[in-house]
Amino acid sequence: MPPKPNYSFEKRQRELEKKKKKAEKAMKKASGHDGDTAVSEAQPQPEQAAPSQT
Repeated sequence: MPPKPNYSFEKRQRELEKKKKKAEKAMKKASGHDGDTAVSEAQPQPEQAAPSQT
């Protein structure tokens, strides 16, 4: 006879997965404004480097 499935363990794993995704989403949302400024700052840097090369 096969062993019984441990539904409590499976449920706990699903809950942890949801909690992790929710935390990642919250961090992404909170740092989303910082990420936008980092992208906008990263774009001018190559432009500044180009005139100094010429």
